[in-house]
Amino acid sequence: MEPSPKELLSASLTVDYPGKPGVLRNASFQLNEGEILGLVGTSGSGKSTLALALMRLLSFKGGTLSGFVRFGGADLLQLSEREMRAIRGREIALVLQSPISSLNPALRIGWQMREAWKAHARSSKEWKREVLAALESVSLPAEDAFLHRYPSEISVGQAQRVLTAMAVLHHPQLLIADEPTSALDVITQAEILELFSRLNRRLGMAILYISHDLLSIASICHRVAILHQGEIVECAKVEQIFGAPQHAYTRQLIAALPRQPKVKAQTVTSNF
Repeated sequence: MEPSPKELLSASLTVDYPGKPGVLRNASFQLNEGEILGLVGTSGSGKSTLALALMRLLSFKGGTLSGFVRFGGADLLQLSEREMRAIRGREIALVLQSPISSLNPALRIGWQMREAWKAHARSSKEWKREVLAALESVSLPAEDAFLHRYPSEISVGQAQRVLTAMAVLHHPQLLIADEPTSALDVITQAEILELFSRLNRRLGMAILYISHDLLSIASICHRVAILHQGEIVECAKVEQIFGAPQHAYTRQLIAALPRQPKVKAQTVTSNF
């Protein structure tokens, strides 16, 4: 008999923007340790807003947030900004969907990764060793020559791997990946999906994988949450979502697929 999964994060979020209330309306879900949870929704459904809300970054876009985000025994919405800065990047990391624009074009890869390391490291002496190990973990060249490159000198797929390497530098408990394959070709998409699966298996890292692509969701996720009109309308194991969806909107999404994916139950691994 498998042990019951241990909850890592639980959230219920309501988000309003000026002139656009109810972008999220009590959107509620939970994420377990070592689990890959897929968040599915069409463009404009609030997926990226939910990611920013979890990280307490909505203020940069003028959004207001209420509800709760329970993580590590605390409600993140009640923490000070200083306390949140200690969590962002160290306990919860975010990978965005535009890899090239997320990197500073004027700075070498090594400098940017060193700064990511120094943001949460007590000592900067080990930065080179840790950065090279992170690059190796995402199948990038772990060598000085690569660190000396500028973002314009690497491919979009490599840039996405660099962002992922930065995100896993401090071995966070939760990685939020917001449409990480949307700017990639089909072959590179498959490589990035396998990368996330490998990081999940190797590190026991929980992943919130946000995408509009149901086929990619089916390939790597343990459970799936369906976001529709600002609400989570269904959340279940991947085999149930694709085999026996309960909500009308979920059934509509599945019916729109050009082909039905083959899905199977996946084992959740937690090393924490």
